[in-house]
Amino acid sequence: MNKKGFIFDLDGVIVDTAKYHFLAWQNLAKSIGIDFTHEQNEQLKGVSRVKSLEKILEWGNKTISEELFASLMGKKNEEYLSFIEKMTDEEVLPDVPKILAYLIAQKQPISLGSASKNARPILEKVNLLSKFDAIVDGNDVSKAKPDPEVFLIAAQHLNMKPEDCIVFEDSVAGVQAANTANMISIGIGERNVLHEADYIFSDFTEIENSFIQELINR
Repeated sequence: MNKKGFIFDLDGVIVDTAKYHFLAWQNLAKSIGIDFTHEQNEQLKGVSRVKSLEKILEWGNKTISEELFASLMGKKNEEYLSFIEKMTDEEVLPDVPKILAYLIAQKQPISLGSASKNARPILEKVNLLSKFDAIVDGNDVSKAKPDPEVFLIAAQHLNMKPEDCIVFEDSVAGVQAANTANMISIGIGERNVLHEADYIFSDFTEIENSFIQELINR
């Protein structure tokens, strides 16, 4: 039986936690007198917390002390955690369980590859943690996407070569990371945004089991 490594991003792919990130960043920005828009939030997808705060300060033309920077990052994470504490399996995006179930039935190795440092508690909350053979998150990497580090580590954990891995991503940085790693990139989201991906779907409801089987058979 052919084996491929299937690597999933978390935010915007498995669950929609982007809305919680947006609320927490918006509240943080407001507290230091910066307006923060949905459009700007799109640019923070797949970006680390440090880089995200740096970008917000840049947009607001603000300079703050290292102490305040560290304090704001902590506050943002606390508020975000308070949101995800209330998550349930109803927040799993449509047909993600169907695709995971098919991969498990076909005995394909599955990993998470996410910048989120809260990936494990989120997967526990939505009852998906047991579906993954490996979890690689923000606690395991030093380089943010578009650097391919997170996906290359995931491939190692699955004992798969990078060229035998398939990545599901909703961010431009994530798609670029997958491409740099020489993996098949599948964009989940808008075609005009994720045009660098090898395949693009609006969401998992558009992905048939037959398409997954074709990827396995390649």
